[in-house]
Amino acid sequence: MADIKNYTLNFGPQHPAAHGVLRLVLELDGEVIQRADPHIGLLHRATEKLAESKTYIQSLPYMDRLDYVSMMCNEHAYCLAIEKMLGIEVPERAQYIRVMFAEITRVLNHLLWLGCHGFDCGAMNILIYCFREREDLFDLYEAVSGARMHAAYFRPGGVYRDLPDTMPQYKASKIKNARTIARLNENRQGSMLDFIDDFTQRFPKLIDEYETLLTDNRIWKQRTVGIGVVSPERALQMGLSGAMLRGSGIVWDLRKHQPYDVYDKLDFDIPVGRNGDCYDRYVVRVEELRQSNRIIKQCVDWLKKNPGPVITDNHKVAPPSRVEMKTSMEQLIHHFKLFTEGFHVPEGEAYAAVEHPKGEFGIYLASDGANKPYRLKIRAPGFPHLAALDEMSKGHMIADAVAIIGTMDIVFGEIDR
Repeated sequence: MADIKNYTLNFGPQHPAAHGVLRLVLELDGEVIQRADPHIGLLHRATEKLAESKTYIQSLPYMDRLDYVSMMCNEHAYCLAIEKMLGIEVPERAQYIRVMFAEITRVLNHLLWLGCHGFDCGAMNILIYCFREREDLFDLYEAVSGARMHAAYFRPGGVYRDLPDTMPQYKASKIKNARTIARLNENRQGSMLDFIDDFTQRFPKLIDEYETLLTDNRIWKQRTVGIGVVSPERALQMGLSGAMLRGSGIVWDLRKHQPYDVYDKLDFDIPVGRNGDCYDRYVVRVEELRQSNRIIKQCVDWLKKNPGPVITDNHKVAPPSRVEMKTSMEQLIHHFKLFTEGFHVPEGEAYAAVEHPKGEFGIYLASDGANKPYRLKIRAPGFPHLAALDEMSKGHMIADAVAIIGTMDIVFGEIDR
């Protein structure tokens, strides 16, 4: 008799669950996965190489485009690495604003993950629910930076500018009448901090709505419980981080264990799972939404009471104000030099990591004293997660590969950088 051979199947890149740029080569025995070989390389950004020919400030917008769902968190690590090398102090108000926006970004990330992961597994409505709240948060991005996604708001030494005193409001149109507009603008009458405060009060009930749809839903549990199990030991050996690590029961969060900015002054908990399967990672991320909401509320309360500068007064690193620039020759020269030549970073190397929504996102910078990095290396959390796909999907069905890719929360901009 002829030997029965496994057959090979291309899963993606056009598959909706393969994020458009993952080619997953599956070796199958019937419908059971024997081997999964992820091919990356369809979204090569060359960010690390481009950084060698750009000044430090010019490379900052590239960070937004790495993980294009967690924009400001990428900028955060980059700015921390530069600040470590320059040895500059960041004003406290700027640190609180950074932490607040890092957590807003975490909520943005987890909402997109939750909507798409549910959608991949067949839960249609959850996507619409999650995108409803993302709109409010994108309005915050736009109000503070002018862009809804790629903000370039964090800067070495602080943030680009202080929070605005007003929130943009909806205007009447053919689609929405005056009464609808008045209702939409109810919580936009005050400052941006008032709007964020209102959001933090509304958000816990909205998270309950997501949980009503999924947490005890038997179809959702059938798709996720016992799927893609990773033991705590293997999670550590494979370099997993973030919810992928905490879902396996390991309490590790850089915000607590290696605090940066003002995380050591804030009160929040680290959610952990027990079984290391897709369901536990879902529960961990949903609880992270609640904890991020707590952090944002504390930042809002502090920022309301404490005005102050939001960027360093060292004009070799940060530009002077427009008023100073137009009245002082020296400040005009600082401004001109900063945006043409950039600042020079002392010789040496530094590594800075943040607790990114997907795990540990690190920036390793090496400088030879010039105004451009000698070498930039990005430690993307999604890369080791994707490497674990083969082990996590072995013995599962093709449909389970979708749930496993979803639970990893992969974005290819940072993986194929």
